[in-house]
Amino acid sequence: MTTPSDSADTTQAESASTDGGAVPSNSTRGRSDTGVSAEARRRRTFAVISHPDAGKSTLTEALALHAKVISEAGAVHGKAGRKSTVSDWMEMEKARGISVSSTALQFNYRSTEVADETADSVINLVDTPGHSDFSEDTYRVLTAVDAAVMLIDAAKGLEPQTLKLFQVCRHRGIPVVTVINKWDRPGRTPLELLDEIQERIGLTPTPLYWPVGIAGDFRGLLRRGEEGAPREYIRFTRTAGGAKIAPEEVMDADAALAKEGSEWETAVEESELLSATGQDHDQELFLAGQTSPVIFASAMLNFGVRQILDTLVGLAPAPSVREDIAGTPREVTDPFSAVVFKVQAGMDAAHRDRLAFMRIVSGVFERGMVVTHAQTGKPFTTKYAQTVFGRERSTVESAYPGDVVGLVNATALAPGHTLFLDKKVEFPPIPSFAPEHFSILRAESAGKYKQFRRAVDQLDSEGVVQILRNDIRGDASPVMAAVGPMQFEVVAARMKAEFNVEARMEPLGYALARRTDAASADELNRQRGVEVFTRSDGVLLALVSDKWRLQYIQKELPDLTLEPLVATAD
Repeated sequence: MTTPSDSADTTQAESASTDGGAVPSNSTRGRSDTGVSAEARRRRTFAVISHPDAGKSTLTEALALHAKVISEAGAVHGKAGRKSTVSDWMEMEKARGISVSSTALQFNYRSTEVADETADSVINLVDTPGHSDFSEDTYRVLTAVDAAVMLIDAAKGLEPQTLKLFQVCRHRGIPVVTVINKWDRPGRTPLELLDEIQERIGLTPTPLYWPVGIAGDFRGLLRRGEEGAPREYIRFTRTAGGAKIAPEEVMDADAALAKEGSEWETAVEESELLSATGQDHDQELFLAGQTSPVIFASAMLNFGVRQILDTLVGLAPAPSVREDIAGTPREVTDPFSAVVFKVQAGMDAAHRDRLAFMRIVSGVFERGMVVTHAQTGKPFTTKYAQTVFGRERSTVESAYPGDVVGLVNATALAPGHTLFLDKKVEFPPIPSFAPEHFSILRAESAGKYKQFRRAVDQLDSEGVVQILRNDIRGDASPVMAAVGPMQFEVVAARMKAEFNVEARMEPLGYALARRTDAASADELNRQRGVEVFTRSDGVLLALVSDKWRLQYIQKELPDLTLEPLVATAD
């Protein structure tokens, strides 16, 4: 995505490489493959995954603060009375101090840790819901990123939502950088936390920076070198409320020992112990998903945040080849293509707009270009293209592989759809995840049935909930299926605010869903505690009252199809 600090030399070089001068408005053929490859190499596209309250929104702001996108962090200690973070915009988010939607932040960052030719990097941070009820939104985001930051609370360690999201990363082959957050508060020992990571998820932690000072007494970071030898000591100084970038003082080992004494000696000993057990960084193993670089930090105090950015720039993979639905590799230098991973309406209270977030997979995007919607074969004009930073938007003129662009009023687009130029391509659809909560949805007033149907169709296409129907219940009483019950609250709030429809919801007594087929449907419908529905994408789902009923049916009727969905709860 073209940013203000992009150099004029790059633009001139790309212009000089075109055939016949100006780039045609509806084609990227004039852009050189070299220019696209260079822009792709500059990009790092990642998401932060965590359990609720691990500090994800605070870290998002701290990263933006260090990149000088904002001048002061919005979050203050504690949820009560806190300012809403810049990436949280929905009224429910502000009222409850949680994140329930996704947004994309893009900024330039110059790292001092890498060579000059790649120092000016473009960071695409796709922010995700922090509340576990909206984890399906996070699953979709993970289809659009090249790396993930796994944020762990120093006192709580690996928590259920973190484990679930990590399994999705592993399934998709996404390399993970681990950040142990809240080191400024009392917590567990660092070695204990590393042991838990290795034992519970089979990921070997390889710390790049080691804490000096126990949890609750965070003084700074030992930067590890080969065989655990300290390369330097980075000492932090607190700022008022953590609203500004924390000053850093860099010292050599002798100065660190004189300053911190036994705390430094302990850090050095533990670092050497890690090397003795083979816990040093190996780039190939990291990219293969076998190891994870580890950084200790305090997002609230802005300690260790620069080190997180430097690690992402230096180690996280740049956008690269992606396979289409037929398994054919799509190179970043191929003609333009993109995949839609998120659709969100109601972001602008003054307009009933609908924003589709797409990840650029290949080629160059130029605003106004006419592309093809792979699912319908129809042309799609990209006149209104924006980048989103919280509620703030700015027009996007061009974008490159790895960038995230919002297309306004994209009514035909849904998560998993593909857009392309020239060379036809379609990427695999984004899977729907296993719902755990179910509710019947009805309109309070029969006179507003048309608005009700319109609202249901829109929220279904956005993926806010999954809509299930069968002949017995009919269209007037569709069933909502969701990962978490708070998704139902969002449906009710948006139906009232955007469609002026009062909705009534009635909990449905099912606890889990399994994919089935037409051959099994009739027999399943005859079983007590089971009901078969058709999802909007045509998939048949059998809803079952509880796991014991499911186990009984699988034992007594083993020939029936009952397949688990992605991210099914144990």
